[in-house]
Amino acid sequence: MAYVVGLLATDGCLSKDRRHIILTSCDRQLVQTYLECLGRPIRWTVVRKRRRKPAYYAQFSDVAFYDWLLSIGLTPKKSLTLGAIDVPDCYLVPLARGLLDGDGSISVFRDRPTRLKYPDYIYERLWVFFLSASRFHIDWLRDRLRTTTGLHGYVERIVRKKRRDLFRLKYGKRESIILLRLLYADPGAPSLERKRMIWNEYALKSIGAGGGS
Repeated sequence: MAYVVGLLATDGCLSKDRRHIILTSCDRQLVQTYLECLGRPIRWTVVRKRRRKPAYYAQFSDVAFYDWLLSIGLTPKKSLTLGAIDVPDCYLVPLARGLLDGDGSISVFRDRPTRLKYPDYIYERLWVFFLSASRFHIDWLRDRLRTTTGLHGYVERIVRKKRRDLFRLKYGKRESIILLRLLYADPGAPSLERKRMIWNEYALKSIGAGGGS
């Protein structure tokens, strides 16, 4: 359920009628996993194209669940107003995995940090990002992860012309390895498969070969 809350806090929506809960994603597997976690029928609607990809829209009515989501910090039109989520420390990791699968990313790429002095030196970078239009929510997430895991990360502001700014919680390579080990410690835990695969491939190639120190 903590994972489901993370998904709803990012890709989800609470309708104004105070009974419908909606999740929209370009990842069909993510929507299916979400419905399976809730024990709901695996049904969705392809509503529109996003960057030439289909978007999958799952909606159901549940007043009790809706009210419970309100009680822990989710709200309608939450993009700019989302703040703290009332989650015990023991469920923070699956919540963070849901937030990552919704509006986060895992980035692996090669860089030449000393191109002029050492043109042949290549460094493989690993970054984990959590993204939100709400600074309050990003600051809350950073503080909670720092308290429970000891990881610090840092927050970047992304300025966009004629649009609301975004805020990004970013972890560098060392902290990303620690965080991802926690998020994916249980191979059977619900997750977005394509993001878990990025971590699995990185861990197998880099950490397994002694490159994760």
